[in-house]
Amino acid sequence: MVMFLVCVLNHIRKITPLMIKNFIKIAWRNIVRHKGYSFINISGLTVGIAACLLIFVIIKYELSFNTYQKNYSSIYHIVTEEKHEADLTYNPGVTVPATAALRIDFPQAKVAALNSSYGSQITVPEAAGGNTGDKKFTESLGVLFIEPQFFDIFNSTWLAGNAAALSAPDMVVIDKSSAIKYFGDWQKAVGKILKMDNLITLKVAGVVEDAPANSDFPFKIMVSFVTWKQHGKDYSYSEDWGSTSSNHEIFMLFPKSMTPENISSQLKAFSLKHFKKGISKTNLLPQPLSEFHFDTRFGNQLGDHSTSRATLRTLSFIGILIIIMASINFINLSTAQSVGRSKEVGIRKVLGSTRKQLIFQVIGETAIVVSISGLLALCIAKLALPQLKNIANVPDSIGLFNLQSLLFLGAVAAIVILLSGIYPALVVSGFKPVMALKNKITAASIGGIPLRRALVVAQFAISQLLIIGTIVAVNQMDYVNKADLGFDKNAVLIIPGYTDSLSLRKIESFKQQLLQNSNVQAVSFASDAPSSENNWGTNFNFNGSTKDVGYNTYLKFGDADYFKTLGLQFVAGKGYDVSDTTKQYVVNETFIHKLGIQDAEKAIGKTIRLGGGQWKPIVGVVKDFKTNSLRETIKPIVISPSKRFSGIVAIKIQTKNLSATVSQLQKMWENTYPEYAYNGYFLDENIAKFYQSENQMALVYKIFAVIAIFISCLGLYGLVSFMAVQRTKEVGIRKVLGASVSSIVFLFSKEFMVLIAASFIIAVPVAWYVMSGWLQNFAYRISLSVWVFLLAIVTSIIIAWLTVGYKAMKAALVNPVKSLRSE
Repeated sequence: MVMFLVCVLNHIRKITPLMIKNFIKIAWRNIVRHKGYSFINISGLTVGIAACLLIFVIIKYELSFNTYQKNYSSIYHIVTEEKHEADLTYNPGVTVPATAALRIDFPQAKVAALNSSYGSQITVPEAAGGNTGDKKFTESLGVLFIEPQFFDIFNSTWLAGNAAALSAPDMVVIDKSSAIKYFGDWQKAVGKILKMDNLITLKVAGVVEDAPANSDFPFKIMVSFVTWKQHGKDYSYSEDWGSTSSNHEIFMLFPKSMTPENISSQLKAFSLKHFKKGISKTNLLPQPLSEFHFDTRFGNQLGDHSTSRATLRTLSFIGILIIIMASINFINLSTAQSVGRSKEVGIRKVLGSTRKQLIFQVIGETAIVVSISGLLALCIAKLALPQLKNIANVPDSIGLFNLQSLLFLGAVAAIVILLSGIYPALVVSGFKPVMALKNKITAASIGGIPLRRALVVAQFAISQLLIIGTIVAVNQMDYVNKADLGFDKNAVLIIPGYTDSLSLRKIESFKQQLLQNSNVQAVSFASDAPSSENNWGTNFNFNGSTKDVGYNTYLKFGDADYFKTLGLQFVAGKGYDVSDTTKQYVVNETFIHKLGIQDAEKAIGKTIRLGGGQWKPIVGVVKDFKTNSLRETIKPIVISPSKRFSGIVAIKIQTKNLSATVSQLQKMWENTYPEYAYNGYFLDENIAKFYQSENQMALVYKIFAVIAIFISCLGLYGLVSFMAVQRTKEVGIRKVLGASVSSIVFLFSKEFMVLIAASFIIAVPVAWYVMSGWLQNFAYRISLSVWVFLLAIVTSIIIAWLTVGYKAMKAALVNPVKSLRSE
């Protein structure tokens, strides 16, 4: 290859402008002369390059997350790993007192802590003399208590004020878009008043520029950290070394001289020093900022999404396969066409053309085709760009016409020119003049048939790989969307509420109002739904034993109507008595099975002590329900009543007149809680959001399987068209001798059927390996049955036969007299 490139460079020096002009003119004539083949080549390459370009845009965007930070390579997110006797858990949060201890033990580093407050309401009080009333906004992300040291670690553009303002209590810094939303003009924001959850009155002390789209830190409302401490009772502030919340996160900026290994070692020593040895072993780990967006063990609590590197590798792999398929089409058709150019090549050689000149002529033609395809691909990609958000978490503002994308397009074009042009160029330039002029060059004599067969096999192997991937992904997501979750998720309206004392006093009266609506079947106040992203866990003791069980159980709180409202089924015992505080427990089957109890009735009456609390009895066992997404196994669950954790109201309603009922319930909420905004949603819609990335990947497989099939069909059609021309005389003779139309069609299609069968043998093990790995992301998944693979090959055969059959039928129906006369 190196020698070839050296020869290319040496030859380029000898090329004159006149020679280039002639190359382009002749290349263009050849393209125009063979319009059909040119259209097929350009179509395949255009679609392939456009697909690659869009994949590049997605991957470039995902890999760019947080790279705008000037200290990108030296910032670490400190996370928690807990090792129990029976399991290992990860938490993006760190215990609160660790912040001060890290500052003492790591004087060379900068330390900053923050605590997120998800779903907080921000109220803009009515201006003096106004008549519009208070404006209420619910912010799902971006509201947090933050230390001023955060801005020593992360760079941000201050439009007004500075980080020092966050040292004082009841101060807030907001981003520009929030300032405009709240006050109409960000320049008027400083000094204004905001209320947070109707609990804290805050003064705007600064405004910062909005975080870029590729940021995992889209902070909107930044409240001084000391304010959290002052309102600790309302926002679960705890200085207990044994209490770790995922909401409380720590970031550190280390000197560039410190390696990740060194940091990890020092944090291990820190953990041994500060965390008590007990039922679990707690370690703090350094997570580089470069992994913050991609590490699925911890998720992304602060931003709106995360992406695994495996997903990006899959997208890259698909892009490479698509461009290889497009190149295969070009190689196959170009080598097939070369037979028709034999006389032209023979004459050129007789007139003195060298092999190098012929090689550059063919590569020049390839370059023109690829250039046209590249320009068309750019147009298609631009048109498709607004739809990109359906298959990836990209913003509407994402750009295509930038230096990186254009350089990538140029690189892809260069690679395609080399992949697609070199072999046809070598074939054409290798023709012997005497054989060429005597028209003795045939498809068999140029030795390209084995290669073309191998390329067709490779092309259909790729198509079948994507078809199998599509079938598996679609069936898995269908299984996920229709899976029995162990509770009733349909027609359950969830209204997020608040747990301040005023709101809690209204619970019973609001519940009675709701039940008076004839379309409401049941109502429950609870901490969260049966299936949610909540993982509130604690250690526990069982049945009077002083020894800790050795693993955590997970907690849910709901009133006595929780089981009826959500359709949870009892396998033993009953629900607990009506109470505002925890006096009895209901557990799930996994809880008792992990304790070695198989008969649920035997668990009734046994006692549990959570953490360091009191012993309380189990009064019921419910059938297992999916506690999180289907990516995770069912967790051991303890359910109990606790009014102070009643953060949501779940309302089971009849499906008739659904929208009218929801409107009525919204008015009830607004009348009962006028100080809070209404943010109701249906439980089944929220659960569907768990699988957004997987549904997007299934859609990716669908789209690219269609593209692969399209490119394969173009290639097959081109090859069959060439065969039909080459075998015109043979078909005419066969028909004169009595051959039927079906036998002629079979003559054309049998070879391709064999090649598709060969491609199936190659595709199956690769597809099984790839999709088995993808399915490992789910604790509950479909099995890779034989029918999946059979459906793929049957689909490929049908598509190929339709493609080949159309042209073969057309050739078979030609009058044999006309065929023989034309020869």
